[in-house]
Amino acid sequence: MIFFMEAVQAVTDLPLLIDTANPAAMEAGVKAARNRIILNGFSLEPRKLKTILPLAREFDADIVGFLLYPDSRVPKDAAQRFDIALELMEKAETAGVAKERVIIDPVIPPLAWADGIVQAREVLEVIRTLPDLLGFPVKTIGGISNLGTNAPDKKRRLAVEQSYLAMLASAGLHFALLDMHNPDLVKAARVSGILANEDIFSWGMVP
Repeated sequence: MIFFMEAVQAVTDLPLLIDTANPAAMEAGVKAARNRIILNGFSLEPRKLKTILPLAREFDADIVGFLLYPDSRVPKDAAQRFDIALELMEKAETAGVAKERVIIDPVIPPLAWADGIVQAREVLEVIRTLPDLLGFPVKTIGGISNLGTNAPDKKRRLAVEQSYLAMLASAGLHFALLDMHNPDLVKAARVSGILANEDIFSWGMVP
């Protein structure tokens, strides 16, 4: 982990997202960090509440909170995700982590699931509604690649991911985890962000 942190920080001053379920590796990464960091992440799983969540308090770091049940099951609808979000924020504040430090991941489902397309729409509703539910402008993050798991070919997967990216941006998503080596997807993300967030537009903004 220290090697990875030093190698990446040698070429960028951008924030780094430390993604591991190993609390010892995560702590080593935080201690080696010079850039701003985001810890990825915790859920209601008891082990993560005990070993990973406290690192956010200790190092005053942002942390991703997954809307999952304690046994890592994915909730079925928006209502269940809202219940988990409230409990997750309560756990964070009890642990001494400021609510503004938590970045909510509502867990984007694979469309290949029996109810995947319905859940994908539920995720959009969660992103739109969470700020009102929690009473502050909570940040959100989503893994775009989840959506196309087991897609039959790359072109269909790209078409779906590009369209859903635009919908996520419109719903208010702050951070998207996506394949930076896919220029079409990166371009879709940047244009979606422009259309969703900017007040003044010029064609020069479009990549």
